[in-house]
Amino acid sequence: MEAFSDGVIAILITIMVLELRLPDGPHFSDLTGNGFPSKFFSYVLSFVFLGIYWNNHHHMLRATQRINGMILWANLHLLFWLSLFPFATAWMGENHFAQTPTILYGVLGLCAGVAYYLLQSLIVSEQGPDSALAKALGRDLKGKASPVIYIAGVALGFANRWLALASYIIVAVMWFIPDRRLEPRPQTEKMGA
Repeated sequence: MEAFSDGVIAILITIMVLELRLPDGPHFSDLTGNGFPSKFFSYVLSFVFLGIYWNNHHHMLRATQRINGMILWANLHLLFWLSLFPFATAWMGENHFAQTPTILYGVLGLCAGVAYYLLQSLIVSEQGPDSALAKALGRDLKGKASPVIYIAGVALGFANRWLALASYIIVAVMWFIPDRRLEPRPQTEKMGA
């Protein structure tokens, strides 16, 4: 499951970068043509989001002892929403963060976040409340705050697309530093030394 997910996310990042077209000339000033700045910023934002999902997914699966069919389907559910990021990224960048593509981007971010939370919940349910994963997650404040911020961003997008985009950036910044709760600890630290 981990290797398959890693491969899918790597392909998604590759698809997104292919949307960045070469400038019309050899000068730095040529980079401002054809909407390159908005396309590049869309790419960077999505690259960061996919990187965050990859990083946390990797750590979560390292803390997982066993999986079942529901977990496999939940993982595919997450990958489905992540697979739509190249489309939303290209549409938002191509249209210079117009209202509708920017709102859709937030909806996809919300759906991916909910899918990740569902996957995480199913894994915790399979592992048990005393599992290392359940203990590491604790109250999971970031995981609960992210959908709220996405919903606020989508709602704000109907009034101001830049406020929506700022909300999505807040989520990315919040998760940019890897979730240390799931990172492996040195053996001496585990033993309380």
